Amino acid sequence: MGIRFDLSSIEDYVANHLRFFILSVAGLVLFVGIIAVSVFFIAVRGAEQTMVPDVVGKELTEALLELQVKELYPRLQLRYSQTSRDRGHILEQEPRPGTIVKAGRRVRLVVSQGVIVNKVENFLGRNIDEVRMDLQTIYASSGGLSIFFIKEPLMYEFSAETPGTILAQKPEPETDISGPTTLEFVISRGRENTTVAVPQLSGLELSKALELISNTGINFEFTIRERSGSERGETVVSQIPPANTIAPVNTVVQLTVTSPEQAADDEIFGLFRYTIPANPYPLAVRLDALLPSGERIRLFTINYPGGEFTVPYKLPVGTVLILSMLNRELYRETVGN
Repeated sequence: MGIRFDLSSIEDYVANHLRFFILSVAGLVLFVGIIAVSVFFIAVRGAEQTMVPDVVGKELTEALLELQVKELYPRLQLRYSQTSRDRGHILEQEPRPGTIVKAGRRVRLVVSQGVIVNKVENFLGRNIDEVRMDLQTIYASSGGLSIFFIKEPLMYEFSAETPGTILAQKPEPETDISGPTTLEFVISRGRENTTVAVPQLSGLELSKALELISNTGINFEFTIRERSGSERGETVVSQIPPANTIAPVNTVVQLTVTSPEQAADDEIFGLFRYTIPANPYPLAVRLDALLPSGERIRLFTINYPGGEFTVPYKLPVGTVLILSMLNRELYRETVGN
């Protein structure tokens, strides 16, 4: 007996299984696609929203920290700006401050890389000390390359302008430059033969006298002596010239101060003394005290022309006295040494 095959049945069987396989694969692909799309929309809709902070004008480091807090990422661009003071600061940002965006958004930051120096700036009417600081900034922004040098010694003239004001410059403003350039300045000394009315200092407590001296800007010199009779301690007991005397502006007013009635065992009442070189006009001088605790306090500030600089003090042993002029330290000493 021979075996007979029903070809039509076999074909139906294969067709049915093939159809089932294709449908299964299609269903699996559709299922995976649905899952992928769902995950995508869940991720997009679930992203946390945040507000873009305002970082224009801030230093780059500070701006990056603010963006990090908001879970935003920077895209940096460098650009030259109009002034060297902008170097390292944010000039522009996109999106604008206050814009609501999704976390993870990139924020475009335009950062200043300083100024291209190809012309001489107009320094007329500016204070010479401020100009020195600006030139130091340009020096730093140019990678340590000196572009401008100020010719020393400076030339001074009496004028109605505030002492320290630049009256003339060479090269003139807007002069083209191609390399290091020497600047020549003429500086105001202030008015000639200026006089001042000597204030009433005798009878004032030391702290009040120092405050008045700082405000009036007179030249001065202190001495200390022991109290006598009913005199109060730490008080100005005499002055030469006397109050209301009309004297040349740089007249030194001699002041005598009494010692304190009593001082703590760990305190010293003394006289700080340092000779400051004579200046063509008064410069900002500051005396600070660095206490043993680490706290730093301001004792006295004044625009001082130079000479013997004396300031009485009552401070704990071990305090460090620091004398500075134009924010540059000149001298320091330790109380009790």
